[in-house]
Amino acid sequence: MDTLNTAAKAGRQFKFAEGELLLVNKPYQWTSFDVVGKLRNSFKPLKLKVGHAGTLDPLATGLLVICTGKMTKQIDTFQAEEKEYTGTMILGATTPSYDMETDVDETFETGNLTDELIRNACVQFIGDIQQYPPAHSAIKVGGERLYEKARRGEEVELKLRNVTINEFEITRIELPEVDFRVVCSKGTYIRSLVNDFGKALNNGAYLSKLTRTRSGNFKLDDAYEVMELVGLIRAGSGKLKAEGSTPKPEDEK
Repeated sequence: MDTLNTAAKAGRQFKFAEGELLLVNKPYQWTSFDVVGKLRNSFKPLKLKVGHAGTLDPLATGLLVICTGKMTKQIDTFQAEEKEYTGTMILGATTPSYDMETDVDETFETGNLTDELIRNACVQFIGDIQQYPPAHSAIKVGGERLYEKARRGEEVELKLRNVTINEFEITRIELPEVDFRVVCSKGTYIRSLVNDFGKALNNGAYLSKLTRTRSGNFKLDDAYEVMELVGLIRAGSGKLKAEGSTPKPEDEK
């Protein structure tokens, strides 16, 4: 299937209403819906269906697979594909949201944590596992997002979810920071994985940085920045970049 980049190389014109697949690098502190809304607005006055295949938290960055027009019917298929992430966790502390959205609520000594202990702790998470979603998540309970209830201080009953971790490796240790790479199934909460990882070390951990680098066969390296893509859509489909070049949108020159 053509993505925006491969189609550009073929020199064909885009038919967004009939259905296109766009790869976008979600900016930090944007919601996934923010990205969808920005792109949808760029198609005006054409009223076009636009959706994404897999939510990213506001504090995460990286690959969003965006579908337009009739391609939105395949969102569930794209969303079900394997994902790859890289990120950084902070050992020696926890937060209620399992990331930097909320303040640290508990601290731990890290003097006993060796590189070997940290790397070996990954092994127990490889394969089919169960995890609780974060209380600060977009899952709906009773028609309302969990994070909305959490921000009001309400307690909710969280249910275990079955997920699969295909790869989990530590790529850098510089305490309290630890970098990692994860390849996992749809529905995996990396924040929960990091929180459970801290517990496995009889310690604490929270997520400080996360980037989705791959979704199925689609890679972040092939994605456009949001405003770059908006500029290209507004300027016309014939001005897309060729491989290896990075032209600026018309409205940013």
